[in-house]
Amino acid sequence: MKLCNAVDALIWYELCQVRYSFRDFFSNTAYTGKYPDSNSQDKLASDPAHYYTYLMYLMENISTEAAYVNSTQMFATGQINYSLSHTIYGLVQCTRDMSGNDCYNCLNSAFGDIKACCHLREGGTVVSRNCNARYEPYRFFNGSITSVLSYPASTGTGDKWKKERIVLVVGILGLLLAVLTGSCAVYFNRRKEKQDLERSPHAVLHDLVNPVSVEITEEGNLVSSEELPFMDLATIEAATDDFSSSNKLGQGGFGTVYKGLLSDGKEVAVKRLSRKSWQGLEEFKNEVILIAKFQHRNLVRLLGCGIEGDEKLLVYEFMPNKSLDIYIFDSDQRAQLDWYTCNYIIDGIARGLIIHRDLKPSNVLLDHEMVAKISDFGMARIFCENQSSANTRRVVGTYGYMAPEYAMGGLFSVKSDVFSFGVILLEIISGKRSSGFYLTEQAQTLLAYAWKLWTEGKELELVDPSLAESGQAAEIVRCIHVGLLCVQEDPEDRPTMSEVVTLLGGQKGTPPEPKKPAFWVGRAAQELDQSLAPNLSANDITVSSISPR
Repeated sequence: MKLCNAVDALIWYELCQVRYSFRDFFSNTAYTGKYPDSNSQDKLASDPAHYYTYLMYLMENISTEAAYVNSTQMFATGQINYSLSHTIYGLVQCTRDMSGNDCYNCLNSAFGDIKACCHLREGGTVVSRNCNARYEPYRFFNGSITSVLSYPASTGTGDKWKKERIVLVVGILGLLLAVLTGSCAVYFNRRKEKQDLERSPHAVLHDLVNPVSVEITEEGNLVSSEELPFMDLATIEAATDDFSSSNKLGQGGFGTVYKGLLSDGKEVAVKRLSRKSWQGLEEFKNEVILIAKFQHRNLVRLLGCGIEGDEKLLVYEFMPNKSLDIYIFDSDQRAQLDWYTCNYIIDGIARGLIIHRDLKPSNVLLDHEMVAKISDFGMARIFCENQSSANTRRVVGTYGYMAPEYAMGGLFSVKSDVFSFGVILLEIISGKRSSGFYLTEQAQTLLAYAWKLWTEGKELELVDPSLAESGQAAEIVRCIHVGLLCVQEDPEDRPTMSEVVTLLGGQKGTPPEPKKPAFWVGRAAQELDQSLAPNLSANDITVSSISPR
């Protein structure tokens, strides 16, 4: 413990573990902070799949015993014969402040890590904050064994009555299977018809507008709406010269964007979503609903939309200066950016940011006055009034800009886009991309490099020379400071976007000192290699309850 100067620490020894924290961690069921490791001294299993089957049978049984049978001690050991000459020994233990269910769930979470890292060898361990598990081909613990198990195996005598019973059972099961298959076919066919109807353009239109104000032709095409500015396909085709390749502005994940000119001379940008894509249809609906709800100076304004057959179209105001990434990463274009313009853009992004899930420089567009406007809300998520975070099965976004808890665990919140904003802020200041930023062995990412310079008091070395000449050092340092606060690993440590706006404006005094950023290369690997060393410590990083801005 003397070697650790952190406010949270956890040390694992062979026979015990020691932990302290400035936060109350008793009965905390967070299963993060696990360190799985295989015993390199043990040989590889000759048949890993067969060995893993026996191993999981043993570990699941002694986990049940520790959690529910021996719940006062939260401890159990066991053995199972893997073959005539091989035995697997196992040990599981939970901290005694846990309930039986929490203990069982913690151990089951640990077993998932065993399969990922260790199942090829005959020995391994997983140590964590609340529970530990270990198995070896030899007896590694003292005391008596609480469970001696045998893997259940089916046996048959070959008697005639057993064969007849098997034939009868198989016949009945076959009949039931045929009935069940037919029922399932009918059910899924009706379900598919219902889903197709719900996903049809008609259903989307009903979600977008008041049905009373929508007029649909016999062919199923929308011609007017009082609620939203819909445009017919012919008007948009004329504006884009029938979606000419010469008018193509870019390609997105869910469609192509074209420049258009309306009959009144107004320039527009038209997003044409991918044809016959239900995913694109969902993105279309999501984007229209969200932008219709939020009208803001720093959001790209929706001028119209339309559905006609397979065509799904969104019409936006045209951004003549294109996207931010062109100015950051192109040396010729970057020469047009001085510190005043960069600061203006940073402030605009901060003020317009909502739950976006794919915030990156290419989704920040610039108008003729270099006002930053956020675009591409197809993957955005609207939270309920009392909701601050959510889980998603499909992680969408761009690596390098996604927060670690979202990229690796699917958990996004009002703090997830704060991380993305911090990455963009550091990219604007440095003129370097976050992805593929390889400088030295000690700083292989932009975040790590910025942190390294910050801790050494050399943060101005991060700044692009063109900005250093046109800006005040104090303002630039404040922006670097805020950027590092935004990319901290723990979402709870990151500021909200309203706090970011205040900090950037210098209205809140001196910002707090930042902690190490996420994806800081070198740290995680070192901790894993030394996971069983007596001087190892781990910060108690959890996703806490977050209040939306």
